[in-house]
Amino acid sequence: MTAASPSVFLLMVTGQVESAQFPEYDDLYCKYCFVYGQDWAPTAGLEEGISQIASKSQDVRQALVWNFPIDVTFKSTNPYGWPQIVLSVYGPDVFGNDVVRGYGAVHVPLSPGRHKRTIPMFVPESTSTLQKFTSWFMGRRPEYTDPKVVAQGEGREVTRVRSQGFVTLLFNVVTKDMKKLGYDTGPVDTQGVLDPSPPQSNPQ
Repeated sequence: MTAASPSVFLLMVTGQVESAQFPEYDDLYCKYCFVYGQDWAPTAGLEEGISQIASKSQDVRQALVWNFPIDVTFKSTNPYGWPQIVLSVYGPDVFGNDVVRGYGAVHVPLSPGRHKRTIPMFVPESTSTLQKFTSWFMGRRPEYTDPKVVAQGEGREVTRVRSQGFVTLLFNVVTKDMKKLGYDTGPVDTQGVLDPSPPQSNPQ
């Protein structure tokens, strides 16, 4: 009796939102959420989270270190709509209000293994000088009502944005049953064998 071939594959993602570089700002925190296609469903872990507030390191790098864990598992029947992680970074302005300091998004790496990604962040810009002054005066910067729009193409091209800062992510990716469904993910499909050693933060 042969075992039935699988109808879904699994994508397991662990890692961390490691650190950020925002030279102009301090005391920032980060939110993340995943965006994925309609054939995908989370089966374990958390698909969104919010970090603690981090202050700049006192060395020359002036890094904001969160080491905020990511741990989620998805199942899908089809790679279309492969998950993206969307990051939003917030911090206080001169009036003490929490305002957005950057948005960014990146796809979860396609191949199993350990991956590091540095994501350029951006903020939406007011289109007129009057709007810029009003938003500064009122302490209200332009921001997206739903950060997930960052991962979608529609409407993004009409938004004026300004680059601002970087966030570094560490991913540990494991896939299961992709080969059995005919998808080639690279040299190794770990078939659910997780590395037992936890990711080490890399002191520099």
